[in-house]
Amino acid sequence: MNQTIGVISDTHGLLRPEAVSALQGSDLIIHAGDIGRLEVIEQLAVIAPVKAIRGNIDQAAWANEFPETEVVEANDTLIYVLHNLKVLDLDPKAAGFRVVVSGHSHQPKIAEKDGTLYLNPGSAGPRRFKLPIAVGRLTIAGERIQSEILPLDIPR
Repeated sequence: MNQTIGVISDTHGLLRPEAVSALQGSDLIIHAGDIGRLEVIEQLAVIAPVKAIRGNIDQAAWANEFPETEVVEANDTLIYVLHNLKVLDLDPKAAGFRVVVSGHSHQPKIAEKDGTLYLNPGSAGPRRFKLPIAVGRLTIAGERIQSEILPLDIPR
């Protein structure tokens, strides 16, 4: 059975309608931090269950309910979620993680290292410099993991 996971990060309090549209059909949504406002998570939860972590801007009292890292299991696949990949303090492969999801850089990126998939969906919130606005998607079917970046059509 396939499981579709929408991946979003760095909303900074702005949940764009284009992001909501791109995440439709997700079985689960992962928010990789810098949420900005609790309402962002509440709106995402209308689409699908949400696993979220707090990022460096999430300092208000409401953010205390969110951990700094999270382990998500989807179709027997372990996913490690943290905001800033530069502070990763474990060996994902040795720990059994097939996927690492992060945010912080605002730069969408998919990479593979030592059999572990790394996905940063980029920023779905306010535009930063000339970086794209995007979300990501993971599709897990048995042992197969497919990842993609979904650029959002946002006028400059």
